[in-house]
Amino acid sequence: MEKMSGMNNAVTRKELHFRKIEMRGWERSDGLYEIEGHVTDQKPYTFTAVSGGRVVPAGDHIHDMGVRLVIDLEMQVLEVSTFTTSAPYHDCMSAGTALQSLKGQRIASGWSSEVRRLLGGAQCCTHLMEILIPMGTAAFQSLTMVRQAQPDKLRANGTPAKIDSCYAYAADRAIVMKRWPDFYTGSKQVEVERKE
Repeated sequence: MEKMSGMNNAVTRKELHFRKIEMRGWERSDGLYEIEGHVTDQKPYTFTAVSGGRVVPAGDHIHDMGVRLVIDLEMQVLEVSTFTTSAPYHDCMSAGTALQSLKGQRIASGWSSEVRRLLGGAQCCTHLMEILIPMGTAAFQSLTMVRQAQPDKLRANGTPAKIDSCYAYAADRAIVMKRWPDFYTGSKQVEVERKE
C-alpha cells in the first residue's frame, strides 16, 4: 500500500496493473522511415488468464509485443512486422500476421477508422491493433522536421491543408495568423493585441 501524495492523506492505494506503451521513430539510411510501437503489461501478483493461459509470475510480462511500420515521406505503409515475446495464450503468438493488410495504406485522416475496419474483432490481436492507432500520431511527430522542409500541401481551393486540421491550427488561431496570415479568419482586434 502507498499513500497518495498531494491528496487526501487517509486514502491509500494498491497497484493492480502496470502498462507501458512506447512509440519511436527513425530515419533509415535507405530514405525510408520506421515507426515502432511497443506495449508491455505486468501485474504485481501471479496472474493466470481466466481461460487457462500460462501462469505469469508477479512482475513478469503478460504482454510484451509490438509493431514496426516502414513508411515513406508520403506516410504510405510499405512494410509491416510484429514481434511478440510474451502473451497469455499460445495463439497470440501468430496474431500479428493480419497486420500485413496495412501494406499500401496511408497514415492520414481516417487512419484510426481504417485500422479498426481492417483489424477489428477476431481478425487481429487487440493489443497490436490498439497501439497502431497512436502510431499514426507518432509517425507524424517523427517526420515533423522533414515534412516542414517541404512546401505546404494545398487543398483544391489553395488553402494550406494544415489549416483546421486540429485545434491549434484552427483558421482563427495564432499559428495560422503567424504562418498563413492571408488565411487567418480570427478577430482583427486579437491580431492587433498579439502584435503589441
